[in-house]
Amino acid sequence: MSATGILRQDHLKIKRLEKIIIKCYEHLYAGQTIPLSDIEKINFIISEFLDSIHYSREEDSYFACVVSYDSLKDEIRKFMIEHEFSRRIAKNINKYLQNWKDGKDSREPVARFLRTYSIYLDDHLKKEDEFFNKVELEILPKEEEQAMYEQFQSVMAVSTKMEIILEHIEFLEKQYWFKS
Repeated sequence: MSATGILRQDHLKIKRLEKIIIKCYEHLYAGQTIPLSDIEKINFIISEFLDSIHYSREEDSYFACVVSYDSLKDEIRKFMIEHEFSRRIAKNINKYLQNWKDGKDSREPVARFLRTYSIYLDDHLKKEDEFFNKVELEILPKEEEQAMYEQFQSVMAVSTKMEIILEHIEFLEKQYWFKS
């Protein structure tokens, strides 16, 4: 396995989350009930997995390594901007979810920002997958990939968080509203 391989595995998990998000906002728009606790789990996965783990791997290690080879700077800058856009969408999901928990009917803005997030994910993951192909084939030597892979694997807190995140994804995939 390589660092790029780990990031690709992250993308497979993110695609599972994307399917959950789509089902959630579709049910919300249809006026169906989704437990707020399930939406909170989605929000948790977005902040803990995407931002704290995946984006951190990319921004703190992977992108920095690629830039050190004086390559793909413009693409990386665009990904960093997209990551910030993702964080802003997530903040809005959290804000309107909190309003909803406080008794304000925020079904529509929660659904809207979840839909926006799913559109973002689809577009962003496609572009990153193309980027990974280019990096793996043309830029990073195998030794560098291996060193980053070992760095990614050495962070025990990440593996514990990842177990919790996968449990949440599996839980959400078993919910009645997801299966319907």
